[in-house]
Amino acid sequence: MIASLRRPRLVAATGVACAGFTLVELTLVATLMGIASAIAIPLMGRAQHAALEASAVGSLRAIHAAQATYAQTCGHSYYAPSINWLARPPTTGQGTFISAEFTTNRTDRNVYRIRFSPGTRASTSPPTCNGLRGGRAVESFFVGADPLVGGNRSPYRHFGVNANAVIYESTRRVRPTYSGEPPPPAAPIK
Repeated sequence: MIASLRRPRLVAATGVACAGFTLVELTLVATLMGIASAIAIPLMGRAQHAALEASAVGSLRAIHAAQATYAQTCGHSYYAPSINWLARPPTTGQGTFISAEFTTNRTDRNVYRIRFSPGTRASTSPPTCNGLRGGRAVESFFVGADPLVGGNRSPYRHFGVNANAVIYESTRRVRPTYSGEPPPPAAPIK
């Protein structure tokens, strides 16, 4: 009984037995691989898309956290007027307020451009712990993240955050808003 379930061995014209796959079996395997890749490739693209957006939001959070720390520990409740001042360590010898990947007000990271905009200068602000002269700190700030590809028709969303710590998303560039909510179509991130 078991012998009848075995695959018959083919015999070549030379009389030597050979084993292999039939054309139908190879076609079936190729079809299944095609179906699997047709399902997997778009899923991988969406996962990469989501990861790049999450990275941009993470950059906004990092800059906001650096500004909050700066205001609390160094700026006498005022914010740094540029990323350069967040990247400058206090004169007491501690580390910088932000990581080394952010050194200018405009940074290209993955498929996003991160842009920093200072708010109104606080003319009564005292000197800060990292050498910023009095009257140079700012009362607020805005950080935006815009896709480098596709402009306003990009599949990637635009993001923005100000001193209020709410991250906004939009299908269009989020205009700098130093307090309150930016104008529509920007809305708090979900």
